[in-house]
Amino acid sequence: MAVEEEGLRVFQSVKIKIGEAKNIPPYPGPNKMRDCYCTVNLDQEEVFRTKTLEKSLCPFYGEDFYCEIPRSFRHLSFYIFDRDVFRRDSSIGKVAVKKEDLQKYHGKDHWFPLQPVCADSEVQGKVHLELRLSEVITDSGGVCHKLATRVLECQDLPIVNNQCDPYAAVSLLGPSRSEAKKTKVKRKNNNPQFDEVFFFEVTKPLSYTKRQFDVEEDDVDKLPVSASAAHILGEVCREKQEAAVPLVRLFLHYGKIVPFLSAIAHAEISRTQDPNTIFRGNSLTSKCIDETMKLAGMHYLRVTLKPIIDEICTDHKPCEIDPVKLKESENLDTNRVSLNVIRDDDDDDDDGVCVSAVDPDVRYTAVSSFIFLRFFAPAILSPNLFHLRPHHPDPYTSRTLTLVSKTIQTLGSLAKSKSANFKESYMAAFYDYFNEQKYADAVKNFLDLISSSARWDQKSIETPIMLKEGFMIKRAQGRNRFGLKNFKKRWFRLTNHEFTYHKTKGEGALCSIPIENILAVERLEEESFKMKNMFQVIQPERALYIQANNCVEARDWIDILTKVSQCNRKRLSTYHPSAFLNGHWLCCKLSADTAPGCTPCTGGLPANIQLDVDGDRETERIYSLYSTYMAKLVKMQEACGSKSVYDGPEQEEYSTFVIDDPQETYKTLSLVISAVQTLEQQHMQYKRDKFRKTKYGSQEHPIGDQSFQCYIRQQSESSTYSI
Repeated sequence: MAVEEEGLRVFQSVKIKIGEAKNIPPYPGPNKMRDCYCTVNLDQEEVFRTKTLEKSLCPFYGEDFYCEIPRSFRHLSFYIFDRDVFRRDSSIGKVAVKKEDLQKYHGKDHWFPLQPVCADSEVQGKVHLELRLSEVITDSGGVCHKLATRVLECQDLPIVNNQCDPYAAVSLLGPSRSEAKKTKVKRKNNNPQFDEVFFFEVTKPLSYTKRQFDVEEDDVDKLPVSASAAHILGEVCREKQEAAVPLVRLFLHYGKIVPFLSAIAHAEISRTQDPNTIFRGNSLTSKCIDETMKLAGMHYLRVTLKPIIDEICTDHKPCEIDPVKLKESENLDTNRVSLNVIRDDDDDDDDGVCVSAVDPDVRYTAVSSFIFLRFFAPAILSPNLFHLRPHHPDPYTSRTLTLVSKTIQTLGSLAKSKSANFKESYMAAFYDYFNEQKYADAVKNFLDLISSSARWDQKSIETPIMLKEGFMIKRAQGRNRFGLKNFKKRWFRLTNHEFTYHKTKGEGALCSIPIENILAVERLEEESFKMKNMFQVIQPERALYIQANNCVEARDWIDILTKVSQCNRKRLSTYHPSAFLNGHWLCCKLSADTAPGCTPCTGGLPANIQLDVDGDRETERIYSLYSTYMAKLVKMQEACGSKSVYDGPEQEEYSTFVIDDPQETYKTLSLVISAVQTLEQQHMQYKRDKFRKTKYGSQEHPIGDQSFQCYIRQQSESSTYSI
């Protein structure tokens, strides 16, 4: 296993190449062979899993894994498991590397001996949690945070001495107080269901200042994007993906992703000489759009592709059409039919994206290059990376997914001679079944359907499209002043025109809410009605409170309602996370039912993105990259200041940078370099102060752990702040 550690200023990142294992103990049976896979763990938390290699005692994996890791971990561990389809997978052995020893293996291949795994000494299992932090205005006008922690369930807890009587403890630790709460004990159960919620009041210290970016709507027009800090980050990073991930997540968090992508896309189009190469290269624009699609389109992939991929992985139908790889028991024509059925199912999707193009042909190829080549195809090839499957597919299923992906890519390429695109003759022969104009027209219709200008009129489509329906419980909206505001079960239907509810399925609508009247769709705090899985559809004069059947259904309804209404011009920027009851809002205590919201809206982001994106964390990651590539920042600044950039040929050492406006870029670089240096000085001083105050034997510096001491010693010897 080769371990490569890359130094970052705030977070530590690791790139791991899992090579191979050899001389694994044979299975105690007549077959002797094992079906092995390897997991990567931070302490006892699994962060990566390889594919399973069957019938081998010397499996070769050759898989790379890259991730960020927290500073608090102690061991980077690798576990080898033997897969068992009838029982729980058994662990064969492990390798544990201390955090302080990672540097020894930097850039090297190294063989590690497997150590036995003792269940009693390992922290095992998983816990399912939900956290929600709400900002609340108190009666005195102050601001406090309310943290709701739901402990849902645990899985695969260790059984020690034939016993497992678990409970969960939730602790809130702070400089001035500590608070702990416990769930009920679940007897004789290593997969306990708790589903208990604990609330904590979190008061801000007086020194607290909220960090955020003040990005105005027209910021992208005030400065050339090629002179922006975002463009500079993409130019100095070794891999464009390094810059794209935090930039996209940060702009998504603050609801500015569309103007950002529009600006960098426009800049790339203006530099492109050949229209057929637009967005085809390894550019910051293409990587940012890839990351945006992966985040914003995750729900879409789950709805459209996941059922098909699940069916492929479950059914294991033979789809091999390469005569060389065909098994004796398989029939080529039958396999072609099976693959054709999968391809037909995989073709029937719709959604919305925004694009502008320079001519009629390019508008299709520009969109299809992203939708098919960089969105659908990777999700089909590696569904585990897109959270469509829990693990890497087995080799048999992976081959089927590869064939499906090849077909889908060619369908979306809109090439005039599609069969010629295949290097393999068997794929060309198979694709002749679909090399007809009707399929090209169908792809163009699909691209037309999903493309819009982000301000389109939903009702311009004559026939409403049914998006989702099902039973839920709603609270009366208070249209009748003296009527009871009770809860009733209703059948809800959502189309691209309206959101309605009915007494039963098939009856006329009792209430219809036009899509353009939806101002926000947000979760409703459980404390409002002492009911779980509630959300609110906010209209100009009232809010409709709805309870879904479970947390998954609630998330799906919130996501799709948000998506269908996110282009409404009157969307709210703030909302009330609790209900209006007994003459006041429960969240902020204001008595006017028309009072403006007390909490910022989630910005139209789906719930899964809201859980993943932390604006402060992404800002710190961007700072880390700037600090790591400080030498390149200085070199780029020199390029801007050099006369060769202004009125002479570019020097070779500066030719790697794209600099459209050297004067503005120089100003931006000066600000970035100054800010990074100031932060580094503050970090160094903070570490020195912390070390002086930390006592040996404390939680931060436990007895027997020399990593913290070694780390501080390194900091005192170095003039730069790095992990």
